[in-house]
Amino acid sequence: MSADFPLEGTCKLRSGPSGDPVDSIAAEYATLADEYGPRNVLVLKRHPAGLERIEEALADVAATSSPRSPRIESVPEHASKVVEEFDPTLDRLEYEERIELISLVIDGTSRDVPAYIERASAHESFVRDVGQLLLEATRQGIRLDDLERADETPHDCLAFLYAINDRFHEEIASRDYVERADVIPRAVELLEADADGLRARVTDSIDAVLAVEFEEYRRLDRRYLAALSADADLVCLGERHASVDRTRVERGRIGDVVGAGLEIQTLEETAEGSRSEDQAPHDALTRFLATGESPAGRSGRAKRIRTRTARDQFRAVATEIRSLRERHGWRYDQFAVAVPRIERVPETRRSLREAGVPTATIGTPSLAEDPAVNELFAFVTVQCDRDRGGAEADRRERHRDDDHDAALERLRARVDDFSPALLEACSGAGVSRSLARWILETDLKGRIGATEEWVDAREQYEGVRRVLEIARFVEETDLVGPDWQGLRRMLRRTIRYDAPYVHTVEARSPTGGVAVRPIEDLKYDSRAAVFVLDLIDETYPGEQFLTQLFPTAWLHEMSTYPAVTDLSPADVESTFAPASGDDGVGTPFERYHAQRSRRRLALGSRAARSVLYCCSYERGSGGLRRTYDESRYLTLIDSTSGIELEDVTDDATAAVRGASTAVETILAQPRGELERVLREASTGGEADLGATEALFCEIALVLEDDVDPDLAAAIRSQFEFAAGEVISDE
Repeated sequence: MSADFPLEGTCKLRSGPSGDPVDSIAAEYATLADEYGPRNVLVLKRHPAGLERIEEALADVAATSSPRSPRIESVPEHASKVVEEFDPTLDRLEYEERIELISLVIDGTSRDVPAYIERASAHESFVRDVGQLLLEATRQGIRLDDLERADETPHDCLAFLYAINDRFHEEIASRDYVERADVIPRAVELLEADADGLRARVTDSIDAVLAVEFEEYRRLDRRYLAALSADADLVCLGERHASVDRTRVERGRIGDVVGAGLEIQTLEETAEGSRSEDQAPHDALTRFLATGESPAGRSGRAKRIRTRTARDQFRAVATEIRSLRERHGWRYDQFAVAVPRIERVPETRRSLREAGVPTATIGTPSLAEDPAVNELFAFVTVQCDRDRGGAEADRRERHRDDDHDAALERLRARVDDFSPALLEACSGAGVSRSLARWILETDLKGRIGATEEWVDAREQYEGVRRVLEIARFVEETDLVGPDWQGLRRMLRRTIRYDAPYVHTVEARSPTGGVAVRPIEDLKYDSRAAVFVLDLIDETYPGEQFLTQLFPTAWLHEMSTYPAVTDLSPADVESTFAPASGDDGVGTPFERYHAQRSRRRLALGSRAARSVLYCCSYERGSGGLRRTYDESRYLTLIDSTSGIELEDVTDDATAAVRGASTAVETILAQPRGELERVLREASTGGEADLGATEALFCEIALVLEDDVDPDLAAAIRSQFEFAAGEVISDE
């Protein structure tokens, strides 16, 4: 029978997300390490993001009393080890395997499909949206049978999807798999039931638990923490006005939902932390975004970049990074660029690199965009035809196989010595061995390393690894045929529904690199300068909250949806502290989730130690006129007394820094300057050519040493185009 463990201990909360939270963590850890010894103190952080930085800070503390490193893990990572301790034979289901298995369960369902789900399934994002919903339901332990026993009636669409999810988990359980999202619920059940004496084995060496980022611990996370710390000293560290993830699924402030067993204390700011010289210039802005507090005598300063297009935004950020490096000598790894969602990482990183700024974030933007993955998929496609008896043998009896022809062309283009004999040599026993043979025989990894930049090479190596894992899974499972047809079907489905940047990691560039991250991942980070991108109202707060799967009006009525949906005005007030002028727009649902968006901005701004940049770009208004549709929060900041936004100029007189920028600028100038002069002439104005002359002089200085002949020809062509000479005389 499961035991009910209450949370008992001390909960220390900072007043808000200002200053560096790692300092408080290190101080509390030092106290516990002195009392219990570093190896007897377990530090748990709710999310993995920022874990390395905390580990480095705690290692310095532990080194003073012990040579051993601190015990610090994220809650999902620790729970995974608990599940493995109970049953080492369990395998965690990988992302690609989950896509395949849940698709097969959906295809094989006997339950009537609701008409809305039938129509929605035609949309490109359907599988991804459903996958995210079911992941969230799994994390919270939502089961259809439990809802029905509690006399709750889910919406027909939710009932269908929850039934699919329950069937899916029955299937993977029968095959000794555990889904990543199900790790914490499974670990909670095992610890509370003390299955096979598991709890004693896991907690035997734990005398104290330090729970970090406590404001983000959800209901099941708190149950896990309670079971883990029942016989240990528990100290929880958190921040008021800083929860973004927990408030998505649970209304209320953290101090109001933890029960009476935790003694709530407010951490006072230290004398050192309160000194103005140690505060960031924009500290008042951060506090205003997080808590709604007026600066009240304090001043806050940040910089604002406003451009015409999103592409110009990237270029302006790159130019400012280079400028700051020249002025302050900052390394690239002292900069961070915050994007509103993870899907924006690939484009942002690519645009910065094109502008000559190295980045540290690598991963697989999408399998469909990976050249190495596409080569392997082409190899699999050709082997499928060979398995059926050869493409040429039955070409007369069927239509032209476009997929086969395209695959052959891709292989010929990628591999210099491609031949049918090479295909035959790479046909062995088992699809995974054949793939590995192709990689070896064609020197795929060597070709990647020789032709790609280091960051692209790392991404493609990761893509190759994922394809090999899929091939091994195909051979092991009984749900997919262990042959080329089964592998091709699974690869095709995985490539189609692969979520952008699911597998993002941080890596140290040989020369350092700018961090490009979703804004909430900067919560425990600290950089000299942070650029917050896309500060437009469409993004902060945006209009599409929680999911694109259902209309917002439906979400209001879906009380069993795995997030906070049925809200009242009192819920907004009791969970957040809306700033004056920001508390009466929209429905309670819209206001509630807009406040979460505002908090994300506060967390991103807090990460900047020296300077914060708020970046926006123009939005089209549906006609010829273009206007700035800045985020309402940026407008609110701009109108608040005591907070100053200093515009970063981006005009023709701005200095040109770096050869890549010089090339872009010089190629754009002839036509751009001609258009400017014509505009002035058409309106009766006078065009000042002095600014253009000064800019061209700067460009000439940057490129005066060595000018590539092709570049010179391109520059000459631009002047010819500007002069109306479309075809060169030569």
